[in-house]
Amino acid sequence: MRRPGRDTAESQRRITRRGLVVGGLQAGVMGILALRMRYMQVEQADQFRLLADENRINIQLIPPTRGRLFDRNGAVIAENVPSYRITMTREQAGDVDAVIARLAKLVELDPDELERARRDLRELRGDTPVTVADRVSWGAISRVAVNAPALPGVLPEVGLSRRYPATNDYAHVVGYVGTVSDKDIERIDAPEQLLRLPRFQIGKIGLEAKRENQLRGSAGTRRVEVNAAGRVMRELDRQEGQPGADMQLTLDNNLQSYTNARLEGESAAAVVIDCDTGDLLACASAPSYDPNLFVRGISVSDYKALLEDPYRPLPNKAVQGIYPPGSTFKMVTALAALEDGQIALDDTVYCPGYMEISGRRFHCWKRGGHGNVDLHRSLRESCDIYYYELALRTGIEKISAMAERLGVGVQFDLPMTSVAKGLAPTREWKQTNRGQPWVIGDSVNTAIGQGFVLASPLQLAVMTARIATSRAVTPRLIKSIDGVEQPTGHGDTLGLNENLMREVRKAMFAVSNSNRGTGYRSRIIEDAFRMAGKTGTSQVRNITSGERASGVVNNRDLPWERRDHALFVNFAPFDAPKVAVAVIVEHGGGGSTAAAPIARDITLQALYGEDPPLEAYPAADRGRIKALQEKLRRARPQTGPDGKDRA
Repeated sequence: MRRPGRDTAESQRRITRRGLVVGGLQAGVMGILALRMRYMQVEQADQFRLLADENRINIQLIPPTRGRLFDRNGAVIAENVPSYRITMTREQAGDVDAVIARLAKLVELDPDELERARRDLRELRGDTPVTVADRVSWGAISRVAVNAPALPGVLPEVGLSRRYPATNDYAHVVGYVGTVSDKDIERIDAPEQLLRLPRFQIGKIGLEAKRENQLRGSAGTRRVEVNAAGRVMRELDRQEGQPGADMQLTLDNNLQSYTNARLEGESAAAVVIDCDTGDLLACASAPSYDPNLFVRGISVSDYKALLEDPYRPLPNKAVQGIYPPGSTFKMVTALAALEDGQIALDDTVYCPGYMEISGRRFHCWKRGGHGNVDLHRSLRESCDIYYYELALRTGIEKISAMAERLGVGVQFDLPMTSVAKGLAPTREWKQTNRGQPWVIGDSVNTAIGQGFVLASPLQLAVMTARIATSRAVTPRLIKSIDGVEQPTGHGDTLGLNENLMREVRKAMFAVSNSNRGTGYRSRIIEDAFRMAGKTGTSQVRNITSGERASGVVNNRDLPWERRDHALFVNFAPFDAPKVAVAVIVEHGGGGSTAAAPIARDITLQALYGEDPPLEAYPAADRGRIKALQEKLRRARPQTGPDGKDRA
């Protein structure tokens, strides 16, 4: 059937319109492409010329600046200093051996460091920069930069390295950083690429390790253009990372320095705590070491010397070392018995010099005994028999509960390595850990701080601060982070009978200020700063009955490692406690002779904020103290708020 002419003409018009539309669209697309091609070939010709001939874009990580550490007054404890190094990238270098040979003519290369670099160049990804020379001079950097065309893949860099200006003063608290090792990578779940940068440093121990994530910050990135020879042509763009957080510690630089100097020559530890805030004002372990030695890798000989030192410089004795607290524990036993109503303040116990318990004789340190003693005299003269009797009446469970209430056997949450929990033993603990039932002799030993009970100097300082204030003072190490103040350790009330606490404090005052007190020779004369304390001697060997019959061998006549540990705890001023102090001298002998003088000197330094006047010391000690102050003044720099030395 033939279509009408009118329909045929209409169809032709429609086809023509569609063809014009399609053709217009095609022409428009072709025009846009032509303009784009012209833009790229003419206006961007220079840019694409640079990208040609095997040029390419590299994305590189920018290491963040590690957060700095300051003392409570703003003195620098840990900082970052420029460090010049030379790196090489294998896939950009081509013939690695030839490039290293040319580099060796310009820069002196350490053989050991070069061997490590060759290994890394073989094993790491080809686009990973490897450090071939570290800590080089500015002159070496300049020579490499001038000869860059002949050194493909070689790049002189300015990085940052950690430095500890106070050297050994903060080694045990702050720790140190070191280059990321394979073991570090294995310990971290999903390690970020930043950790694989050459010689990138992370915290290894101490605060540096415990607060690594905050101190490290986050990496930035930059896009750079390199040519076929591996030379950087230009930086296209940069995105800065986030620097690590700056932290202000509670420690006082001058007091920390003094405490370390005062402990010199001993295997010892000391802790000073602020009774109001719980701030650690000093936390020292002796002997110490220079953490700067570890930053770039300590030598075998230096590390061996530290390991073989009988005084054990590497462990932090202040928080990691745990010791029988000796007679410094007697306040715990006394408060447990008084709170439980097992004894009254004026009740007396007769001390003949020993006590027979279950067929075994337990001795007092005073061979002839003390006679009748009450609470005050028992603490003042450190009678052991009084506390044996309290243990029999009170029982180990209540003594251990009081110990934990005062901080012994508690693992405090501080950002330091291996903070010890100590031990306040119970019947269950012995059955579980020793497979033996608790016996009455265990309670007797615990009552005088021997046997199974163990405490760190940190715990003894906390215990003393809690007795001084009747509050659950908690130690604090970080004062602020990026200027934001952290919660203090002021603590709530312990809920103990304040009348009983007051009497225990008075007895501690007598220890240091009564001429019958075991700590009298190390008293403070200045009325405003008089202290209350307690001596302690911790046995490290068993004394046989035969030795007791013939006379106990004096500590001075024993080999060093068999001598008793010496301890002393105190708080001051007595009427308004500001600081609490704990000192232990390993194998120092008696607490009154070895530990108490050190604790007294540190206490006065903390209260005065500088070398105390000689009038604060007993007259008989002033000549010795003057000579000691002069010696220590020469040995330790005084620093101002800016961290710089001051006269």
